[in-house]
Amino acid sequence: MGSKRNQMGKMGGLEMDLERIYKSKLLSVEEALSLVKSDYNLVSALAAAEPREFLSNLHTIADRVKNVNVSTCLPLGDYEYFMNPKYKESFHMDGWFFTPATRKAHKNGTVSFIPNHLHLAAKKRIFHRKPNIFLGTGAPMDKHGYVSLSLSTTYEREMIDASDIVIIEINPNMPRTFGDSVIHINDIDYVIEVDYPVSELEIVEPSEKDKVIGKYIADLIDDGSTIQLGIGGIPNAVAKELMHKKDLGIHTEMLTDGMVDLYNAGVITGRYKTLMPGKMVTTFVLGTKKLYDFVDDNPGVNVMRGSWVNDPYIIGQNYKMVSINTTIEIDLTGQCASESIGHVQFSGTGGQADTAIGAQNSVGGKSIIALYSTANVRVDGSDERKTISKIVPALAKGAAVSLSRNDVDYVVTEYGVASLRGTSIRERVKALINIAHPDFREELQREADELMIW
Repeated sequence: MGSKRNQMGKMGGLEMDLERIYKSKLLSVEEALSLVKSDYNLVSALAAAEPREFLSNLHTIADRVKNVNVSTCLPLGDYEYFMNPKYKESFHMDGWFFTPATRKAHKNGTVSFIPNHLHLAAKKRIFHRKPNIFLGTGAPMDKHGYVSLSLSTTYEREMIDASDIVIIEINPNMPRTFGDSVIHINDIDYVIEVDYPVSELEIVEPSEKDKVIGKYIADLIDDGSTIQLGIGGIPNAVAKELMHKKDLGIHTEMLTDGMVDLYNAGVITGRYKTLMPGKMVTTFVLGTKKLYDFVDDNPGVNVMRGSWVNDPYIIGQNYKMVSINTTIEIDLTGQCASESIGHVQFSGTGGQADTAIGAQNSVGGKSIIALYSTANVRVDGSDERKTISKIVPALAKGAAVSLSRNDVDYVVTEYGVASLRGTSIRERVKALINIAHPDFREELQREADELMIW
């Protein structure tokens, strides 16, 4: 089987019956898997947009293919093809963002990380290796012949354009979204009809510490600001603390349940947004059924390419743009290790640098990095645990710097806010020690003096 993309449009154009075109592209999952050859490069859509039927069965062709590479981001399934080391000669997965499953599989040598800034992820990957097959999901075709890619266009549109073959799992449970997610059936080569529930992300309830940090952050956000929020307890706490704000806008990498709550409360109007006023702009949607029901057929939500949404130049055009991200560890000069624990990959850079830099280019904009002041860790792999400071004189050996000290603005812990924009190293040391846990402040100052961090 070869690619029929565009050929169908040339053959019949507008005169061809759309339903016939659609049916001509139907494949079983077994037929779709037969298109995969040794040394092929496959790209899977992100998170809840991933094609679960295809990926769940990919390992079944391990006996006839070798060296097949699969590029993914935030995979939600524990798929055999990369979780089981016995398939490592047949498949290897490269990820733009790690999850618990990919962290576990990494130990087996079946997974590797792709360093990236999100807005350039697709462009740079295509430069490195041309995709042979793109695999995604979509809502059913409408009467005009358009399919919605539904929950993500983070890198999907660029990969579709670059791939030899495009395969979409059409799922009636996927919400229909607008923006760059809309694609014509003529631009899809093959369709697999599926019917499984949309993957959901469990909501993390904010802890007391999250709530304190959330309030500090909310106090930094003015009415009329446009915001970007991420995943986890701290971002969820921020959303709850913004309920008293007015006329906020959304220009974000990820659309979350908390944003739905803010919209329903009348907090989000997008009235003062510079770009696409009145619209909630995102590159992907991930959360619960409540969120998916909200975005379904909602013209107020636009799912747009990550290469546009996360471009720092674009972000900086929004009035009072506020970027809110978290980090794992920060040193006394402001370097943020947000994706690895020492040399061990934990998550990914994602759009942290994109949004942090973009927000500071905005008129009245702010970039905020949040973290707990301490962490409770195991001692040398034993059951014994100890508390350590997450504000440190120097990052852990091998730690990846996700956000350089040149690009850090506000840093927030449960002990307060440090404003680092334009500050000297001497000023940063003082400001960051002031928001460290009190038990570690004296030690941090002593080490700063010994290492001459000034």
